[in-house]
Amino acid sequence: MQVATVPPRQRPGALALVLHVLGANAVGLLGALTTATGDSSWYQSLAKPPFQPPPWVFGPVWTVLYTLMGIAAWRVTRSEAPRPVIRTAIAAYAIQLVLNGIWTPVFFGAQAPRAGLVILLLLVVAVAFTINAFRRADRTAAWLLVPYLLWGLFATVLNGSIVALGA
Repeated sequence: MQVATVPPRQRPGALALVLHVLGANAVGLLGALTTATGDSSWYQSLAKPPFQPPPWVFGPVWTVLYTLMGIAAWRVTRSEAPRPVIRTAIAAYAIQLVLNGIWTPVFFGAQAPRAGLVILLLLVVAVAFTINAFRRADRTAAWLLVPYLLWGLFATVLNGSIVALGA
């Protein structure tokens, strides 16, 4: 009598890693297409706090953060955690990625800093939830999202300051 064996779980490899990183960065690229920050832009007309970083900082920072997000998501998909844990973690990741993706068109495209602030508050909560969900699947993946959470908190303070200064 033969005993049926369950095949081992396929673990996504290097191509999956590249696709995760490119997918996360695509969210940033889509947002960048709605961002106008040049000298004659609406954004330049806003009062901003003194701790506002120079515009050139945002692109490199976000590229690093999106790359870390993609690596973290890839690690979770490779995890040996139970499938429900992985599904929950990836669902949380997808939700925060959607919130991340809509902030830029709302803030810059719709020129709505107050609505942007609400989205950022939801995003910070979603990222914290995602970190916790990732922790259950892969601790390293969770740690890879900590810089993103910190930047999200900074962005929330920055957006809140712009609103407080009259936007």
